[in-house]
Amino acid sequence: MLRIGKILKSHGTDGGLLVSAPEVELEQITGPVYVEFDALPAPFFIDDCVARGSSRYVVHITGVNALKDAEEMVGRDILFDGSFEDSDESLPEDFIGWTVKDAGGSASSPRIVGVVEDYEPIPGNFCLYVRTPAGEQVMIPFHEDFVVSVDPSSRELILDLPSGLY
Repeated sequence: MLRIGKILKSHGTDGGLLVSAPEVELEQITGPVYVEFDALPAPFFIDDCVARGSSRYVVHITGVNALKDAEEMVGRDILFDGSFEDSDESLPEDFIGWTVKDAGGSASSPRIVGVVEDYEPIPGNFCLYVRTPAGEQVMIPFHEDFVVSVDPSSRELILDLPSGLY
């Protein structure tokens, strides 16, 4: 699952949520979105979604019908593992063939780690199998804290990886 947005605050008294989602158009999402509670992703369906600017939305999701329920959601990430309707752009679910680069603390000159050969969607720890230029295969955790940028057009993942990981 990939992080697609963040719940910023409640909106109104009917369970509305103000959500920031700069990389996707939430109204195109089909299927469930997930919000983590106690480290477990809970599925929710978007009942209503109204754009409020270029990357913010007022969203109503199934089961969140009151201000109290909405307040419990504030500050949580919205995760997604599915497809978009009527869109050529989608979240990159299959990173095979993408180049992984390590920013090493400096996004201006990232160095090549290798090319993604496979991935393993371990719950809570999505991992990429990367073939290094030396021919070794290494497992890299694809955690949101490591992501500097994801560029679908150039098929590059720039990560800020801990030293000694590869």
